[in-house]
Amino acid sequence: MVDIGGRLKTLRLQKHLTQSQLAERLGITKSMVSAYETATRYPSYEILIKLAFLFGTTTDYLLGLEKKRYIDTTGLSDSNLELVSSLVTALRGKS
Repeated sequence: MVDIGGRLKTLRLQKHLTQSQLAERLGITKSMVSAYETATRYPSYEILIKLAFLFGTTTDYLLGLEKKRYIDTTGLSDSNLELVSSLVTALRGKS
């Protein structure tokens, strides 16, 4: 079963956003955000894409089809990619 509501709420809280703030960024009402988070309604394709962009993840992650979140590294130079990779490794506690 799709747990988009749980993932959406977790991502929203990680970004320190209220439901009202998220709604404003998406151009919808707070009650719609609440309905998404409680799984009484599901976002349209357009809103789903906006959510993925806003949270820096994929629609597959939001829909529960993918377990990993992704960071878009498009446009980074090779040296910047190495820096990001080193930072991720350090944050995981690996040498």
